[in-house]
Amino acid sequence: MPDRAPSAPLSRPSDQAATRRLVVTDVDSTFLTQEVIELIAEHAGTRDEVAAVTERAMRGELDFAASLRARVATLRGVPVAALDAVRDAVVLTPGAAELVVEVHRRGWEFGLVSGGFAEILAPLAADHGITRWEANHLEVADGVLTGRTVGPVVDRARKEATLRRWAAELDLTMDATVAVGDGANDLDMIGAAGVGIAFAAKPLVREQAPHSIDGPRLDEVLRIVDEVDSRRS
Repeated sequence: MPDRAPSAPLSRPSDQAATRRLVVTDVDSTFLTQEVIELIAEHAGTRDEVAAVTERAMRGELDFAASLRARVATLRGVPVAALDAVRDAVVLTPGAAELVVEVHRRGWEFGLVSGGFAEILAPLAADHGITRWEANHLEVADGVLTGRTVGPVVDRARKEATLRRWAAELDLTMDATVAVGDGANDLDMIGAAGVGIAFAAKPLVREQAPHSIDGPRLDEVLRIVDEVDSRRS
């Protein structure tokens, strides 16, 4: 059974945080409480349709890339201006901002990797001093969404590859990485990380992740990391 985190977040003095780490979390339903594509789909009148496909994809019942294409296709014709309302509507998971602050205080690195969209993630990351992030890009023509993405799809394989790339750029071993997510498309990076954590996750992810947090606070991630470091010391 995966480890279960205590119910309160943990902060510790920076002089105890000897192990330099890279902490990477998924965004939709992890760093944020919502699925951003569903917020955009609200403006297309397709939210229920999109939500049903998203749920199946996160449970591992559908190929993520194929499901993303199908869901994004329903967004065709949504004005780019609607993305401003979506940015205003996103809600951080309790403890998300505190997690970023504490990670930075410890001298660690923090990143966000998302099967969602750069148009929403870029300003969100900037607001919290997060310089490492990866997400899909929506295609736009004549001021509206075309119903397609451009560039590589951020699926489960690319999430793992991004975690590995960032670790290499920081001259960190994978043992020093932490990956957190809730859906099947997070399983590869959770499995590759030194500390892999399922957060408020789908059953498949809870079963396969080495550690699990039921929620509600994302900064409970620190307790698991600190417990792992304590066992190794």
